[in-house]
Amino acid sequence: MTAEIGHIALVLAFCVAIAQASLPWIGARRNDGRLMEFGDRAAMGQFLLIAFSFVALTLVFLESDFSVKLAALHSHSEKPLLYKISGVWGNHEGSILLWVLMMAGYGAMVPFLGKSLPTGLKARAIAIQGLLGVGFLAFILFTSNPFERLNPVPIDGNGLNPMLQDPGLAFHPPFLYLGYVGFSLPFSFAVAALLEGRVDAVWAKWLRPWVLIAWSFLTIGIALGSFWAYYELGWGGWWMWDPVENVSFMPWLAGTALLHSILVLGTRHSMANWTVLLAITTFALSLIGTFVVRSGILVSVHAFAVDPERGVFLLLLLGLATGGALTLYALRSHTLRDNAALSATSRDGALVLNNLLLVAATATVFLGTFYPLLIDAANGSKISVGAPYFDLTFAPIMSLLILFMGVGPMLKWRKDTLQRFKRPLIIMCIALTIVAALTYVIGKSVLGALSIGLAAWLALGTIITLGRKARWTWVGLKAQPASTWGFVGAHLGLAIFAAAVTSMTVWAKTDIGTLRTGDSLVIAPYTFTLGEVGGGQRENYQYFGGTVTVTKNGEEVALLGTERRFYPVRNQVTTEAGMHLSFGQTLFASIGEGDPESGFVVQVYKHPFVVWIWLGSLIMALAGFVSLADRRLRLPKRESLSAPANLVPAE
Repeated sequence: MTAEIGHIALVLAFCVAIAQASLPWIGARRNDGRLMEFGDRAAMGQFLLIAFSFVALTLVFLESDFSVKLAALHSHSEKPLLYKISGVWGNHEGSILLWVLMMAGYGAMVPFLGKSLPTGLKARAIAIQGLLGVGFLAFILFTSNPFERLNPVPIDGNGLNPMLQDPGLAFHPPFLYLGYVGFSLPFSFAVAALLEGRVDAVWAKWLRPWVLIAWSFLTIGIALGSFWAYYELGWGGWWMWDPVENVSFMPWLAGTALLHSILVLGTRHSMANWTVLLAITTFALSLIGTFVVRSGILVSVHAFAVDPERGVFLLLLLGLATGGALTLYALRSHTLRDNAALSATSRDGALVLNNLLLVAATATVFLGTFYPLLIDAANGSKISVGAPYFDLTFAPIMSLLILFMGVGPMLKWRKDTLQRFKRPLIIMCIALTIVAALTYVIGKSVLGALSIGLAAWLALGTIITLGRKARWTWVGLKAQPASTWGFVGAHLGLAIFAAAVTSMTVWAKTDIGTLRTGDSLVIAPYTFTLGEVGGGQRENYQYFGGTVTVTKNGEEVALLGTERRFYPVRNQVTTEAGMHLSFGQTLFASIGEGDPESGFVVQVYKHPFVVWIWLGSLIMALAGFVSLADRRLRLPKRESLSAPANLVPAE
């Protein structure tokens, strides 16, 4: 009965979404206040109905109701509680329901937090958000029903994919979706702005916090996925340029560009066209990620293996949403011309360059991800694009971006002169040279020295910018708004991230061997010795593994436990690595196949400063949330707003 109630709630949500997509739109065209206000109630009603349906599906998993096909395929009566809950979204149907729930949740926030918005703009945006809901709810109801019954009913379920039975994967998808779906609001408001032919400071000021929220959540989601891949897959890498990793990275890059362009729009009334286009593109890339993961066109440890027919539906949905928005942009963008000219030597100009480099980086990742698929579709040839391609294309673009990020924030709005920051530029050049030289002396790597020097350049430039804003006084520091501290945190987080990636890429060491108990592998100055091995049974899997003792100069540094796990329900084996995480050297070991007589395959790693990759990402995400506290991002009450000024009146 729980399943039927949840399904009925979805059907009702679909009906409400249709009303939300149509009536506020009609109200905005007729200037009918009652119809526009109905959109507010419909957005909240749609969210409540989908939330009710999601709770019903969660109860199905908690009760191990295997008469529901989804629970039978992705849960088991002996599965731990955490994974019964995460199993709700650890599959195609449940994850799409979570996606729609979050999208409806963002839409329901507009009536509460958008009371100061122009009523016509808000009504149109809510209608677009409802239209997106119609598309995805139709996809669920007609192709991916999570409440489908199963007959005969199995005694026990098939269990969740063992690779997903991990705390990291329990939290990674929700954070990732909060980022993906969060960009639906800028998309909806961009389309609404095109329909009205107006983008103003109110539009930019209200949307910027939502872009910050989506960007911050997406940063956390990508970082959690990276950390999971590092320890769960047992291969000791934090990023493998997997296509499914790439399709989450592209919205992040485009969203970063959007975050900076909307700042220019809100401050200088410039880049209106560009900002609207970025808002459309960023959400389009999020939809592409959804399509790729569920279409069956990619084979990946991150992808849901589903039939291509669902992919066709998603492709149609992607084409309608993106194609319709881009067509409208082509027809209406001329109404959004900018009022202010941009100077190359200004913060405006620096942010334009920032956007161009980020878009170039996004295009590079897009090409590397989808070119093999296009070649395969064209002539059946199988090619792979991996790290060498991205090292040669993506890395130089990002290096150039970091170089300009160090000096861009020092510039004034409108127009500036290079002479004004000549002294800090000289100081930064000297610092880069010293850091690079010292790094080369220690690490004997030209690439490592230049990359660490660039990270130091960015960090020092950020600190100098903060000091100049505060006039190098404690009182000035305390007076800085939250957005300034958000800027400082984000840029310092990126500098830390860049330095950590360089250390991991250039100075990581690994060794592999077949070891019997007592045998060792050496990665100076550490010795990895295999201890006793053995096996047993735990809650829902069998395990076999051992300990690896790590010593340095004869003294024990760490005891790493590594094992292979066999999940009989799924007939699947996973590798659990042993790690000693530290702010300096992270020590890592994984055990493979073998036997006590001939030995076991053991791989060991020494990863310098790898932890700072995720700490740097976390600092960037937290910086986004800190910026939300800036009072300047809050709109005044509607009655205190003057009539919003068009950048150019609609024609």
